[in-house]
Amino acid sequence: MKELLNVVNENDEVISTEERYKIHQEGLLHREVHVYFITPGREVVCQHRAKDKDMFPDLLDATVGGHVEVGDSYEKTAIKETQEETGVAISENDLIFISKNEFNYHDNVTGKINHNFLSRYLYVYRGKFEDLQLEEGKAIGFELWKIEELKNLDEQGKKRFILPIYDFMSKDLTEFIKDLKL
Repeated sequence: MKELLNVVNENDEVISTEERYKIHQEGLLHREVHVYFITPGREVVCQHRAKDKDMFPDLLDATVGGHVEVGDSYEKTAIKETQEETGVAISENDLIFISKNEFNYHDNVTGKINHNFLSRYLYVYRGKFEDLQLEEGKAIGFELWKIEELKNLDEQGKKRFILPIYDFMSKDLTEFIKDLKL
């Protein structure tokens, strides 16, 4: 089944619809979401991507990530993807908006391009780590990282992550949650 996604312009306005494969082959601008689970102990849950993913295989990623499907909003996608990828049911009120930015980066392993508007959200996860449920075939597992540890990783440790995700978590996310009451 072909996965169709909206292609957007520099103002995040839909201009066409295209197959996901073509979007990443040609680096067409599209929409994605990330949800970062933060525990009250100031740990972030990272998803370890499956080894056969078509982009960024076998690397650590945001807790939840996904493409905004045709006709969906960023928030609806964040809620749906959270349920699918972790088994955790949330509502829009549970999401804390962090930012929306345009990104354009190349996956050196697969040769594909991810050019997107990425809307990022925070979710304070108060459940048990072992209760998180993997989406079958999409991930190897979850890892729990103390925010403070992320800031001090050596180069080898950083290579375990999708680089823009690591940069965001070790800098912007750290700053965003520093005064947050968890």
